[in-house]
Amino acid sequence: MDKNDLTKELAKITETDDIFKQPDIAHIFIHKHKLIQSHLLPGLKVDVQEFKDHIKVYATVEKNVIIDKPVHMCFGMIPEEGVQRMVVHYEIEENASVSFLSHCAFPNAVNIQHIMDGTINVGKNAKYRYLEKHVHGLSGGIKVYPHTIIQLAEGAHYYSEFELIKGRAGLIDFNYEATCAANSVLEMITRVSGKEDDHIIIKEIGHLAGEGARGFLSSRVAAIGNTKAEVYNKLTASAAYARGHVDCTEIIKDNGIVSATPIVEVSHPKAHITHEAALGSVDSKQLQTLMARGLNEEEATDLIIKGLLS
Repeated sequence: MDKNDLTKELAKITETDDIFKQPDIAHIFIHKHKLIQSHLLPGLKVDVQEFKDHIKVYATVEKNVIIDKPVHMCFGMIPEEGVQRMVVHYEIEENASVSFLSHCAFPNAVNIQHIMDGTINVGKNAKYRYLEKHVHGLSGGIKVYPHTIIQLAEGAHYYSEFELIKGRAGLIDFNYEATCAANSVLEMITRVSGKEDDHIIIKEIGHLAGEGARGFLSSRVAAIGNTKAEVYNKLTASAAYARGHVDCTEIIKDNGIVSATPIVEVSHPKAHITHEAALGSVDSKQLQTLMARGLNEEEATDLIIKGLLS
């Protein structure tokens, strides 16, 4: 396929066809290690460097710039096999505000690796929102490795959300670590469902290092079939008035295996962190209520799992 065909195909898969008609929406499309389509706005700078075995993406939102509509980032591969290795860096400067909607599309994956090494710096009083939505194939032949280091300056706000919206998880090895300065806010939310022999690994770490910093880590995982899911969430607080919460809920169905390790670490007498973890099968009361309304057990279970992941 040429670049135009690849762009159209990725847009169709991710249902983003309409963004090309809207000049006030920035977008970047990358297939494997090639930039195939882009449209930027004032105050948003993106430098893309292409290499044979990887691609580098450096994005900057300049000081005081507010981008009202989400910036669409589409990364993917149409073939059944291959490796996409990405090095990404986001610099959100002081008082800037931006939302990125990242579409990761691997619809035909049989033997594909998606490897992302990222760094994100959110400046003083800046706001950064990152929604990552994945479309995978049905064979489970994909391995996804998103690893990112995050730095939040004073008063910065970071929000991320990861969701598998179609296809099988395959192997997902999710690893994010953030350090938060005074009065900054960290929110990480992950929702994913595994089927058959999928393997899901979620590792999220937040360090509330500045006075008044706040953090929230939330994981929602469904392990269906022979899925194995491992969740490791850690939140530390080392400054006065730092506040945080870790929340992990995992549901198993069939022969799924789940484990959760919520860790809270407080090293200042005026800091406070709470945690909650729930692992097990579908809640029997919810199941009975739905079955009393006419659903069979499988339909009721599926509905509960969808609700967990919504």
